[in-house]
Amino acid sequence: MKDLRIVFMGTPDFAVATLKTLVENDYNIVGVITAPDKPAGRGRKLNESAVKQYAKSKALTILQPTNLKNEGFLDELKALKANLQIVVAFRMLPKVVWQMPEYGTFNLHASLLPSYRGAAPINWAIINGETKTGVSTFFIDEKIDTGDMILQETVDIKPDENAGTLHDTLMEIGSKLVLKTVGSIKDGTVETVPQTETKDIKTAYKLNKDNCKIDWKEPIDNIYNHIRGLSPYPAAWCTLINNEDTLDVKLYNVEKELEPHKLEIGSIISTKKELKVAVTNGYIIIKEIKLPGKRTMDVKSLLNGYAFNENAKML
Repeated sequence: MKDLRIVFMGTPDFAVATLKTLVENDYNIVGVITAPDKPAGRGRKLNESAVKQYAKSKALTILQPTNLKNEGFLDELKALKANLQIVVAFRMLPKVVWQMPEYGTFNLHASLLPSYRGAAPINWAIINGETKTGVSTFFIDEKIDTGDMILQETVDIKPDENAGTLHDTLMEIGSKLVLKTVGSIKDGTVETVPQTETKDIKTAYKLNKDNCKIDWKEPIDNIYNHIRGLSPYPAAWCTLINNEDTLDVKLYNVEKELEPHKLEIGSIISTKKELKVAVTNGYIIIKEIKLPGKRTMDVKSLLNGYAFNENAKML
C-alpha cells in the first residue's frame, strides 16, 4: 500500500465534488491548486473559485498561480512533496508540472475518451445528439486529453436532458470514478490502456458566440439538441426581429413539434399562452427565454407584457 500525498487541481463546481469525496475518504490532500481570484459583478469584487471556497472551509493549503511555469510556483509545488496529482476541470499543465509526482498526474474528463476531447464535452455530446456519454480517468501526457486510459464509466443521455442536469450526473459519477482510480494507484493494481485513435473522433470545441448561435434552417432535431446542449450555460441565442426591435435573445427550455407547414423558416407564431418558431417539418416551442437586460422568464410571463407582430421572426 502506497502512502499517498495528493495535490488536487481544479476550479469550478464540477471539481468540488471530487475534492470533497477525497477529503471525506480521508485522503491526504497536501495542496490545492486553483485559478486566481477574478473581479466579478458591478463592484468588481474579487470572486473566489468554487474549489478555493471548499478548500478554505477544510483549511487546505491553497496555491493560485497565474503562470504554471513560474519558478516561485514550481518551488512551492515541489515543497508540498506530493507523489500524486489529480486534475479536474483545470487547465493544460506544462510537462514540468505533470511529470513532477512519483505516481504521475491523472485527469478526470467528462466524456468517453477518445471522443469529445477538449473544453466542452458535456455540451457537445448533447448538441450532437448522443444517447450515451460518460467519464474517463487517464494519465496526462503532452497533448490534450490523449494520455493512457485508466477507468471509464458510461452514462445514458435522456432525450430531454440538458447540459445542466448532465453536468450534475457526471460530476457525481466522476467523483466516484476518481476515488476508484486513486484506490487502484494506492494498492498498486492500476492498469492503463492507450487511447485508440480513429478518424471519426468528435471534438469538444471551446464554446463561443458563433457556435452558440441557432441556425433555424437546420433540421428540427439539430435545433432542439443545440438549445438543450447549451442550457443553462452559456445558452443558445438568436436574433429576434419584431416591429422596431432587433434583439439578441437567449433560449433555455424548448420543446419540438413535428407538423408540416408552409410558413417561412424563422416565422414566429404567438398566442396568449404559446410562442413557437417555424422550422423545417415543424415548430420549436419556446418555454423559457431571456431578452437583453431582463431576467430569464417563462414564456407566459413574457407574453403578458410583450407583443409580437404578425411579421416577427427569429434569425
